[in-house]
Amino acid sequence: MARQKGLIKYVGTIGDVRHFKIKGEKGYFAGLVGGPTADQVLTADEFKRTRENMAEFAGCAKVGKAIRTAFSPLKHMFNRRLTGTLTAIIKRINLEDASEARGQRAILITQVPQQLQGLDFNQNISLSTVLRTPFDLVELDARKGSTLVVPKFNPQNLLTVPSGASHFRLVNAVAAISDYALSPETGNYEPKNAEQNGMTGTAFSDYIEVNKEAPDVSLEARFLNDMEPAAEVSVLNAVGIEFFQKVGDNYYLFASGNAMQLVDVF
Repeated sequence: MARQKGLIKYVGTIGDVRHFKIKGEKGYFAGLVGGPTADQVLTADEFKRTRENMAEFAGCAKVGKAIRTAFSPLKHMFNRRLTGTLTAIIKRINLEDASEARGQRAILITQVPQQLQGLDFNQNISLSTVLRTPFDLVELDARKGSTLVVPKFNPQNLLTVPSGASHFRLVNAVAAISDYALSPETGNYEPKNAEQNGMTGTAFSDYIEVNKEAPDVSLEARFLNDMEPAAEVSVLNAVGIEFFQKVGDNYYLFASGNAMQLVDVF
């Protein structure tokens, strides 16, 4: 490996020489371009295991994206680590399938729903540290949604309120996410139930003042047209809290302090 000592600083590749920085090291470095070609990775026998891993990883990323998309109206409660965290969890679910060969293992959330339970959509802010009052989630008949029940409580004692917030809202959200399997026709991972995959239902409480006792709250989140999820579809149930500042008649959403957790999967 060569170390560049001149005044010209650049990164990238010129011919067969690649120039780059190394974290924690001073200066710029250079080395010969190497590694297998794309064609070798896609066709050579020695990269069969790599291709299997690539196929399954692509499927896991696709399922993670479906979950993020389903909850995207609440993406102000995501953080940038959510994509990687979700993909890692879905990969663990993928590894649980022993019915198919490597590279073809299905992603069966219905078989191991506990893998997703407790996921905070922002890993820097856990719902349990922001909303400390007890609550219940009651599954609706035929898994058509759920009801969030929160007894009255004192926000000053049981909420972590960001400075300047005057109000908050509670959120109950459900999303239908299908199991996925490798399609022989497309060669890609596809939902077993594409029609129901990604269907959602969301309910918000009224704006509640942070300096007064919060009333009893009951929020029913129900799928459109009373959809009954099929056996190969899981219901992901998230609970969240948003903070606002009221100015005149308008409520302005805070950019920080909000939290949402995937509390149940059924």
